[in-house]
Amino acid sequence: MKILSVALATLLSAPQIRAFSSAAIIRSSSTRSNYLSPSVQSCSSSSTARTMSSVAEDTKVADPATNPLLQPDDLPKFSAVEPSQLTPAMQLILEKLESDFAAMESKLAESKDTATFDEVLPELEKMQHPLGFAWGIASHLNGVKNSDELRIAYEQNQPNIVKTSMKFSQSKPVYDALMAVQKKWESEESKDDDFVTLQKKRAVFNSLRSMTLQGVGLEEGSPEQIRFNEIKLRSAELANAFSNNVLDATKLFGLTVTDSKSLEGAPDSALAMWAQAHQQHLIKEASDEDEKKKLGEAEVDAKAGPWRMTLDGPSYVAAMQHVPDRDIRKQVYIGYLTRASEFTAEQLESKETEKKEGAPGKDNVPIINEMLKLRKEVSGLLGFKNYAEQSLASKMAPDVQSVADLSNLILEKALPAAEKELAAATALAREAGGDEYSESNLEKLMPWDAAFWVERLKENMFDLKEEELKPYFALDPVLDGMFGLVDRIFGVEVREANGKAEVWHPDVKFFEIYDKESGEHMASFFLDPYSRPADKRGGAWMADCRGKSSALGIDVPVAYLTCNGSPPVGEKPSLMSFREVETLFHEFGHGLQHMLTRATIGDVAGINGVEWDAVELPSQFMENWCYDKPTVDGFAKHYETGEALPEEMFKKLNDQKTFGAGMMACRQLLFGMMDLELHSNYDPDGDETIFDVQRRMAAIYTPYALPVEEDRFLCGFSHIFAGGYSAGYYSYKWAEVMSADAFGAFEDVGLDNEEGVREVGRKFRETVLSLGGGVSPSEVFEQFRGRGPSPEALLRHNGLA
Repeated sequence: MKILSVALATLLSAPQIRAFSSAAIIRSSSTRSNYLSPSVQSCSSSSTARTMSSVAEDTKVADPATNPLLQPDDLPKFSAVEPSQLTPAMQLILEKLESDFAAMESKLAESKDTATFDEVLPELEKMQHPLGFAWGIASHLNGVKNSDELRIAYEQNQPNIVKTSMKFSQSKPVYDALMAVQKKWESEESKDDDFVTLQKKRAVFNSLRSMTLQGVGLEEGSPEQIRFNEIKLRSAELANAFSNNVLDATKLFGLTVTDSKSLEGAPDSALAMWAQAHQQHLIKEASDEDEKKKLGEAEVDAKAGPWRMTLDGPSYVAAMQHVPDRDIRKQVYIGYLTRASEFTAEQLESKETEKKEGAPGKDNVPIINEMLKLRKEVSGLLGFKNYAEQSLASKMAPDVQSVADLSNLILEKALPAAEKELAAATALAREAGGDEYSESNLEKLMPWDAAFWVERLKENMFDLKEEELKPYFALDPVLDGMFGLVDRIFGVEVREANGKAEVWHPDVKFFEIYDKESGEHMASFFLDPYSRPADKRGGAWMADCRGKSSALGIDVPVAYLTCNGSPPVGEKPSLMSFREVETLFHEFGHGLQHMLTRATIGDVAGINGVEWDAVELPSQFMENWCYDKPTVDGFAKHYETGEALPEEMFKKLNDQKTFGAGMMACRQLLFGMMDLELHSNYDPDGDETIFDVQRRMAAIYTPYALPVEEDRFLCGFSHIFAGGYSAGYYSYKWAEVMSADAFGAFEDVGLDNEEGVREVGRKFRETVLSLGGGVSPSEVFEQFRGRGPSPEALLRHNGLA
């Protein structure tokens, strides 16, 4: 759902330090590094031998020939990466980087008025590439193959990375040189720049803006600069802790169910998933290998159980939608809504072997409070009224009021629809749910009831169950259909290339993209499709493995696409829910913008340099094709028989497209406006709490579903507290206006007009997918659509017009 979900992607946001965070997916933290040798023994000779061995080992892991983190000229060698290699690699890289940068600053200081573009940003890009490569691998693995050892090494090195980033962002010689380059261009007043020149101008503009937001204007060595940098270091630590707490609390929860009556009517796929989860839990808890082996060989009986529900995405959603037992639903719901809060902190802290003094705790409430205070303080140091104003300084939206205006325009249509949707679900619960749902026993549906009865309402209205669709959405055919779509509309061919790149898990697939007309190898990508609760963070995201760059000589960009879809169960392949299909298309849309870029200036190639409230345009655009008949015909085939999805089922699928759109829109509006409220009008030093803000905003945007007393949703809101969406979550709706309008261009020519669709598709590729950050998003959209975006298509697509 997101491009980068890392604190460092925000901290290291200046384009000239793009490489630092290009593949940084998730943060992590801990307290010690596992590359250190074992404890010193009492015998002096043993101690000497150990020390000599340690020195030899450290020398070995710092050798580019043996440390894959020091080999930036190729794809990552994941099979050879070990956490113990990170610190030696960082020490070597940072030492050279700081030396090279000091020399560059001296050179620029002497020629700041005559510096050229090629002497600044391309040189910085080349200089920083080794760090971006190594830190990117560590960040990526931290998200998809998390371990205690990697957390330890990651936290140990992160402060030095942040400090180095601040040196780049606050470099007066670099800033002055870029200002001189920009002024020279302004004096030339060229109106007919070629694309390369436009890229350079955007890269310089973005760099100057980003450096300003990173404190370059603060006086060197001043109390303000010192405090600014202290805040950045602490913010990185807090974001890491927040993310780790969410992951740990998610893994902590497990609810075992033994009574089959409690799960009566639940889909077979959900029962199989929960039964398999119980078996895996027993294996994990087993004390010896023989017992583990015996349990692993035992046949899982999905009908008889036992079953184990977790807070992993597929498990949680299935429980909310399909478990008839209200008490079980409540336990799972409260478990999810109280993650990483005071409700879980004590249990998590009891598992810690040691705690560093001053380190954040396992309760995210004080972490959030401190983060909000620090963000308010840092925005004040930069001269902004609040953090939201600072955040919007680098986005399309001009101010908070503009976002509020759009949100309220949508709310005016969405809220009546949402209330009507919930009323219908409530009526069905009263009618079919028995005495426990009568008005005398239940005044209104509780949050753990809503999803269950909305799902029953959908099944009743459209005579179609999700379980009936899943056999038609096996992962491999869905991929084939998605690749067929981009072949058809964008003229690119996706080929499976497993074995051509090392992967971090057997489930991971590798693909290459070729231009159909020229045969050129344009890009490659990794796909990690399934959830792995033990070591993989939740959610879905796309990130940059290698970015296109003329300075680095990289012509073939490479992306990471990460999902947390339903894994195979037993002999059955991965059978996806329709929402998981949409999520896959969504992340592929992000990947296409990264991979099909024509921009060659690294700082604005692909997703780089694109304003944050525009990055969701390609991803949300791709979701629309999940309702296109030729596209669905290309992938919806029964995994056992090969039978195509029946016409009647496709019609029902299309008919239910706007079902629940009111509640979904209101939910997204709540998240976006609550985020902005916390970062603008909320006073973290006042009497109001963050949960008071949540309730106050919910009264406006979801008055039909106010938070329960235990609700600690904000403690798991990683988008804004451990990612790049702080004071920016509204970007989903802002970009959805553009994505819906962009898809409207295909509707205008007729989706059954193959030639017209192909023509518009090529235009979309040549503009939205190709120009990257080299042209402003508003101009890119106008090049594609011939005008500015209109919310009309969004309202129409959601059935709210």
